[in-house]
Amino acid sequence: MNKEQNFNTTIIVDKSPAEVFDAINNVKGWWTENLEGSTHNLNDEFEVRFGDVHYSKQKLTEVIPGEKVVWLITDSKLTFVKDQTEWRGTKIVFDIVKRDGKTQVTFTQYGLTPAFECYGGCSNARTDYIQNSLYNLITTGKGNPSPKVS
Repeated sequence: MNKEQNFNTTIIVDKSPAEVFDAINNVKGWWTENLEGSTHNLNDEFEVRFGDVHYSKQKLTEVIPGEKVVWLITDSKLTFVKDQTEWRGTKIVFDIVKRDGKTQVTFTQYGLTPAFECYGGCSNARTDYIQNSLYNLITTGKGNPSPKVS
């Protein structure tokens, strides 16, 4: 797929690829505490919920320590758009590259394109979670994930 047509955002941090990889896999630490399942190994599956607005189930389909993590979204329900399964079948890719003594993380959601109804809201939320929460988790040890809701 052409990367430019899919949503992507990049951060650069002064941490090792291994530290970045570990932070990405700590999904509760930067995305949401409303998570069930496992987020570390190949074929792990996890579900996230944001109230009645967003449900998605992810499967880790590629895990290369210090280099790459890929999630396939196997199920989704976004109640704020007409096609509530818009995300189903999209892939989330974290590419980790050592560059000039720093580590670059490129987040791409393949399939999340401007043609999607949720593109505007979803891309804004994705940017915030990557540029702020994941960045903070990597650089300070504390992200700002969505809090646990009982």
